[in-house]
Amino acid sequence: MTIKHGLLILVTILSSGSHSQEVNYPKSFREPISLFGEALGDFHFPISSGVDSAQSFFNQGFQLMYAFAKEDAARSFQASRLADPECAICWWGEAWAWGSYLNGAMTTAQAPRAYFALQQAVQRIDLASQKEADMIHALQERYVDDFNPETRRIQDQAYADAMAILAEKYPNDDDLVTLYGDALFLLEERRGYRNLEDPNVERLHNVLLSVLERNIKHPGACHLLVHATESTATPELAAPCAEFLGSTIPGASHINHMPSHTWNEMGLWHEAVRANIIASHSDQKASIGEGFAIYPTHNLTMLYYAASMGGESATAIQAAKDLAKLNNNTAMLSLALVRFGRFDEILEINTKPNGEINISMYQFAQGYAALKGGDVETAQKTADSLKELANSTQSRFRFHEGKDIIGTMAFILEGEIAWHQGNLERSVNSFRIATNYYENLNYDEPEPLPFSPRHWLGAAYMAMGAYENALEEYQKDLSEHPHNIWGLWGAQQASQNLGVPSPSIDKTLIDAFKHADIWLPDTKL
Repeated sequence: MTIKHGLLILVTILSSGSHSQEVNYPKSFREPISLFGEALGDFHFPISSGVDSAQSFFNQGFQLMYAFAKEDAARSFQASRLADPECAICWWGEAWAWGSYLNGAMTTAQAPRAYFALQQAVQRIDLASQKEADMIHALQERYVDDFNPETRRIQDQAYADAMAILAEKYPNDDDLVTLYGDALFLLEERRGYRNLEDPNVERLHNVLLSVLERNIKHPGACHLLVHATESTATPELAAPCAEFLGSTIPGASHINHMPSHTWNEMGLWHEAVRANIIASHSDQKASIGEGFAIYPTHNLTMLYYAASMGGESATAIQAAKDLAKLNNNTAMLSLALVRFGRFDEILEINTKPNGEINISMYQFAQGYAALKGGDVETAQKTADSLKELANSTQSRFRFHEGKDIIGTMAFILEGEIAWHQGNLERSVNSFRIATNYYENLNYDEPEPLPFSPRHWLGAAYMAMGAYENALEEYQKDLSEHPHNIWGLWGAQQASQNLGVPSPSIDKTLIDAFKHADIWLPDTKL
């Protein structure tokens, strides 16, 4: 059976109440999605359909939901039920795809699509297997005909309770247990640090690990485990499956990228670089139908950040350039050039980004470059302007208060100005204030700045001969960003000046320099 090309973009739902509801679909639904054989893994979820293409599109949709490619997943499930119109579980797939996922709650536009698809699944439930019927009934707890985002938690809890029953009934079904883990995760705060002693966190980890104990290469369970562990004290819990995760759905860029969340937290910067390069390749392959572009700007931002921490300047700067082309934002490029001391190139950037925080990053870099070119007056004006803005701004940048990002940069620049003027005590004080702002930032992947002010603070202490203070700052930095080349270099220099060299730091630094393309003559930035 072939897929019909005349897809309906607008549907009217006759709900159980007295009103009707129109269902609008994105423009992409005007054309049927293709099967992307080489871009997919060997995932298979057998369904009760005798139509091969229905099974193939169902497998594709499931994988794309595991990869957070929500709209393409919905299109794939739609293609599955168009291939077999009486396939109840195919309709379930489309309903599932429109619901909330870890990176976004279901919207008021998506809710009617989810509810309509689920009702179609219910109408065909007699043709489903027992397990499929159980899945459909569980999803009935999640969707209502009069969706209210403010009370979504009620349905999410009911759905999680229903999935707990299914996970107990089908304990060896990796996908149903993973869906139970996903339902539990949706009940948690998405952002921030997670306490391993929290019973909800422990339960979530155990559910996902139970799947991975059977199948270390399960893309859905590993993807969720990376997110569930990255903001804990033990991100390495996800390392065994992260080794395989990137290739489980080869053409899905977000899956390619996901191991870098674990590698960043473990300080495996080059591994994070490689993961995001592969992800960027998948984003590019999407233009020729051989991949799925999922969060391409995020992939490039993670690439620039990891390369910056690992001392891979060419990769970091090129990623930032590609990011600027993609979103017309030169902020990250400006910061990358600061990180690697390419001050003349900063002054060549004449396209100011949009948004208060991005503009502040650009201005910080311009002021820093002016100082390195001997223009102290411009640098001071920039520092003063940034300090004033840090005291007045109400802006936010992702999950951070804007004042903390701006304040960090303002006092790094002020500290550099004081250093330039020979006032090391004032310089240390300014870098300390920058560090205080920096410590207020929330957990994020990647962090908003590709450097830590402790790199400057440690260097200033080194210049003063306060080697113990310097070592303390570098060690704190390494506890927050393990194995980053800047912290390692500073810690090595401080230890040597104290007469207590550290063989472990020496070895780690040698390993770090295997992938770096920079050299560091001393700790002065």
